Amino acid sequence: MKTVTRYLALGALISVGCGDNGNRTDDEVGNDAPDSGLTLEAGTEAEAGTTNADSATTAADSTTAADSTTAADSTTASDSTTGDGDSGPGTKFDLGPVPDTGFMNCQGGNGDAEFSFLWAANSGQGTISKLDTKTVTEVGRYIVRPDSAGSPSRTSVSLSGNVAVANRSGGVTKIYANPDNCQDTNGMPGIQTSNSAAFLPWGQDECVAWYTPFGYASQRPVAWGPGTFNQGTCQYDDEEVWTSGTNQAGHIDVMVLDGDDGTVTEMIQIPTGGNSLQNDFYGIYGAAVDGDGNFWGSQLGSSGRLVKIQRSDMSYTVYDPPDGPHWYGMTVDVDGMVWLCSQTAGRFDPMTQSWTQGAAGGYTGCMADANENGLLWMSAGGQGIVGVNRDTLAVEKTCPAGGPSYGISIDFEGYVWGVTGNTATKWDPVTCQSWQYAGLTGAYTYSDMTGYALSNAGTPSG
Repeated sequence: MKTVTRYLALGALISVGCGDNGNRTDDEVGNDAPDSGLTLEAGTEAEAGTTNADSATTAADSTTAADSTTAADSTTASDSTTGDGDSGPGTKFDLGPVPDTGFMNCQGGNGDAEFSFLWAANSGQGTISKLDTKTVTEVGRYIVRPDSAGSPSRTSVSLSGNVAVANRSGGVTKIYANPDNCQDTNGMPGIQTSNSAAFLPWGQDECVAWYTPFGYASQRPVAWGPGTFNQGTCQYDDEEVWTSGTNQAGHIDVMVLDGDDGTVTEMIQIPTGGNSLQNDFYGIYGAAVDGDGNFWGSQLGSSGRLVKIQRSDMSYTVYDPPDGPHWYGMTVDVDGMVWLCSQTAGRFDPMTQSWTQGAAGGYTGCMADANENGLLWMSAGGQGIVGVNRDTLAVEKTCPAGGPSYGISIDFEGYVWGVTGNTATKWDPVTCQSWQYAGLTGAYTYSDMTGYALSNAGTPSG
């Protein structure tokens, strides 16, 4: 495994759910749950979780503004101490200030408040929750479509720390992480925004930056592109969002959106059938952007395909994954390797265009630790998480308890997170100690929920 040290976030990734080895259907509310194992419905939690939906107040009239007391002081994080020690994992990435330079104040990541959040889509409620990764509490909740009926699932955090979320039933929304960036647009003095599990009516929360409607039957993936770092302003310029949708009309649309206003700047249509992409209801299921800004999209199941779209000219190449596993989703790691995940971990090398597989006992979501010798962390469904060696594909670590999970993410302190149903679980990858927040609502998020993977996405080298 090569060592990659990054002082600036140079790539983008969205890690999306990885699957089981059987057939798979969605339930009536559009949750992407495998047939075997956990089945999620709106407002309910899988059996292995802790039901605590009532802890999330959803009445709009009880939502507080940004200058009120935050929810962190009143929300209880369940400490299910399942590990064998209290020592944390420490910093699990090579991202931070460069000593003795005038550029150090421009660094993102571990020390910035924008990157101390995990964004979980409450599919059953049509909202997205902002969780403080340090305190394991909810500090904001936002409606992400005017009718609240979009069934949001994938979230992606930009290199600026802002989030975009895709609605399964169509539509993409951006939310500012830092209230200082929110615009006074609703006609009331000051900035009105949620800072707890309560949410404001549509149009009143001024940290909702924009919403772009789409008329797709299935719109799963969303992934930020890298943008360009401006050393003069210490900000990223020209950030853009990738998304994809389908109506099973003989093609799948892939769009690039302007990150500032959500307008579509480019779009291509990839045909389905034959040697091209699979023609199914879901279209492209998972997506990531590599360190060069190229889009990678995966399809669901054993017959789905992998596609790469070159950012420079929007040309594309379709690849056949290995037969057998019911592939569920994907991620791109710090070395630029593309991973498909289920009970099997599948690694695709874009340079050699070759696949390597290993039995991992995983289940759904996955994300790679960017450290040298960092593991690929995979959900084990209701059985915790497993860590897979990215070179040998052997299982090196198992955390067997702590709550169910589908989507997997990593925060900027190196803790591993899983989200499903009403529960978000945080694991110490060294001790397996875990903490839970049980106030989500039908959550189902496969993605780079924290921005960690986006900050470490790499490109392969021969």
